[in-house]
Amino acid sequence: MKKNIHPIERVLRVVVGIILVTMAFVGPANYWFLLGIIPVLTGLIGWCPPYQLLGISTCKTKTL
Repeated sequence: MKKNIHPIERVLRVVVGIILVTMAFVGPANYWFLLGIIPVLTGLIGWCPPYQLLGISTCKTKTL
């Protein structure tokens, strides 16, 4: 798995994911907070499966 997420985007994904996960403890009881696990995981590992399928990469490529 080659990283395809820029470091700034990774931080944003983790922050947004944590905010969504904390909704489990604040607000109405529902299971939408589980969607927050996805951005947290993709942010931590630096690889996004939909990006891979679509050929998208937000990482800078090194040119020679």
